[in-house]
Amino acid sequence: GPAPQEQSSAGGTPRAPSRNLFPKDTLMDLYVYISEHEHFTDFNVSSALFWQKRDLVYGDWTSGENADGCYEHYGEVDISQSVQQNGSIYIHVYFTKSGFHPDPRQKNLYRRLATVHTSRMINKYKRRRFQKTKNLLTGETEADPEMIKRAEDYGPVEVISHWHPNLTINMVDDHTPWVKGSVPPPLDQYVKFDAISGDYYPILYFNDYWNLQKDYFPINETLQRLPFRLSFCPLSLWRWQLYAAQSTKSPWNFLGEDLYEQSDEEQDSVKVALLETNPYLLALTIVVSIVHSIFEFLAFKNDIQFWNSRQSLEGLSVRSVFFGVFQSLVVLLYILDNETNFVVQVSVFIGLLIDLWKITKVMDVRLDRENKVAGVFPRVTFKDKSTYIESSTKVYDDMAFRYLSWILFPLLGCYAVYSLLYLEHKGWYSWVLSMLYGFLLTFGFITMTPQLFINYKLKSVAHLPWRMLTYKALNTFIDDLFAFVIKMPMMYRIGCLRDDVVFFIYLYQRWIYRVDLTRVNEFGISGED
Repeated sequence: GPAPQEQSSAGGTPRAPSRNLFPKDTLMDLYVYISEHEHFTDFNVSSALFWQKRDLVYGDWTSGENADGCYEHYGEVDISQSVQQNGSIYIHVYFTKSGFHPDPRQKNLYRRLATVHTSRMINKYKRRRFQKTKNLLTGETEADPEMIKRAEDYGPVEVISHWHPNLTINMVDDHTPWVKGSVPPPLDQYVKFDAISGDYYPILYFNDYWNLQKDYFPINETLQRLPFRLSFCPLSLWRWQLYAAQSTKSPWNFLGEDLYEQSDEEQDSVKVALLETNPYLLALTIVVSIVHSIFEFLAFKNDIQFWNSRQSLEGLSVRSVFFGVFQSLVVLLYILDNETNFVVQVSVFIGLLIDLWKITKVMDVRLDRENKVAGVFPRVTFKDKSTYIESSTKVYDDMAFRYLSWILFPLLGCYAVYSLLYLEHKGWYSWVLSMLYGFLLTFGFITMTPQLFINYKLKSVAHLPWRMLTYKALNTFIDDLFAFVIKMPMMYRIGCLRDDVVFFIYLYQRWIYRVDLTRVNEFGISGED
């Protein structure tokens, strides 16, 4: 690529492009030390030296066991009581030109411009959440007693040091004439310039991109040694740029550490898919994901369009709209109370906003400023629209919900008792949410029967928003495929299957109540005419 543009220094003179202090094919020695100190000086402690490799060639892509320029070393790291009790442990990597030593105290063997050094903490602090659930009536729980004790000692969220047994040291094979001050982010974090000569050191990069979160294990008092497999590989500039961009987190941490941890978990699912999935299936998954997003947008758009342009409410169940708001609210609160994919949370929230907006289209909503709540807040009043009152739809809607309540409320009571007696919950709030959510997903299809009942009475489905229903149904079928891939509660997966059943009933009604071209309308004209 083109060389970076020269920039002017503070004095106005242009900065000259720099060069790599290690020319291509330089012979190098590798020293890897492991220490509990961030700044390393114990070169004379033999136990600190984890790996030493002599006569490596900078830019060599053909040596090594697999003829790819890579070398590997496996060992076990002895850890102290401090590390067992959440202390930190660091890796210090030194590359020197062949024949030199990284210890500055060895004056005859140390050269500043012949030594490149980098270090990092190799344990990772992760939050472990303990959800304290119990039977609300008996107070008993099936959770591990040790976990309960730790939760009481450290609280519901405990920060624990974790270890991953693999790490790769990459040396970037790059001789770009970088100009100090003009290296683009995030690469500028890794390109280190010598203050005197102005040249830059070889770029060292700790590559843990393929270390999955599920492979980390906690460090505790039961561990005396930690397994560690360390690899050294050359890396091209292009691939390094990809890794650096992927591993860099935004400095504008508005969303908090919790969301970043969730982001790590979601990235893991992408990495697993890339590593383990058949390439053709992976391509299909990507295409289907894009189609799903498009259908979801079109479903939202057509739903808004349908209700915005609707003048008459004949044939539409108003009570189902209110029940839809209640159902969407319960679903949103439930998935917020449980660990769920962030995209699912956003989708449900947008659906709830649209359901709330629908209320203003099916009823006359007004603010009564004369009769205030607690004498401060205006009272919100709801009144049926005239097109709904004057039609037979209201009669059928009332009738359907009356029959529905005879089935719905006894089932709700039975499910509430079952949930209270046999299931564990974090508290009464979680019990109410999980009980309502479980009930809605188990028997929620019953709440859609008012619209099916109105269709049956009117012998027509012409009043339904078919375009929106079609998009939603297509999304539901896609959800069935992804329900067992994306992390979500089991009850949400059951709900996806339930929606399929209801849509097939709608399709059956559309087939039996098809358009009759011989029927004469109010102007005395038939479809055939």
